Amino acid sequence: MSKLPKSFYIRNNVITIARELLGKLLVTQINGSITSGIITETEAYKAPEDKASHAYNNKRTSRTEVFFNEGGIAYVYLCYGMHHLFNIITNKENIPHAVLIRSVEPVHGIELMLKRRNLTEPHTKLTTGPGSVSKALGITKDHNAIDLCGDTIWIEEYSSKPVKVISRPRIGVDYAQEYALKPWRFIIAGNAWVSKG
Repeated sequence: MSKLPKSFYIRNNVITIARELLGKLLVTQINGSITSGIITETEAYKAPEDKASHAYNNKRTSRTEVFFNEGGIAYVYLCYGMHHLFNIITNKENIPHAVLIRSVEPVHGIELMLKRRNLTEPHTKLTTGPGSVSKALGITKDHNAIDLCGDTIWIEEYSSKPVKVISRPRIGVDYAQEYALKPWRFIIAGNAWVSKG
């Protein structure tokens, strides 16, 4: 299958991109080993107006500066001091949009994913929730700002079969006032590999 081109990421509608990422294959090649999973759950973040975004109100810090790059790169940050969360920067330079990958359904390298997660057999706990996704696929802060059209982390077309998409409010953004209820979390209907929230 072919990697998604840069043009996929630099479009101006992050909501559309978040929906269209569902059903695509997120692939990592780390230390020569490939792991991958079908993207089953995403969340869109639409700064500067989105109060749930780290780049709300065009906030620029050493952590958020990556938001202001042209789309098609990764934003990886440490949550609660222990979980690496993998996001995709979208849109053109200086428009801080991003998509959080919340869950995937494992496809390749499942034995390695289990080892990384200290699990013995595959079940939905393996790659549901954004921290689990990153750990299973070997994604860390070292991959922050990496080019998603390169050979370390990329996304491929996987199936031409359309998926049925359900939208819900995002998880863990109660502080975001009116933006807490925006239905910007997208999941594949009927897929077990999604967060419980």
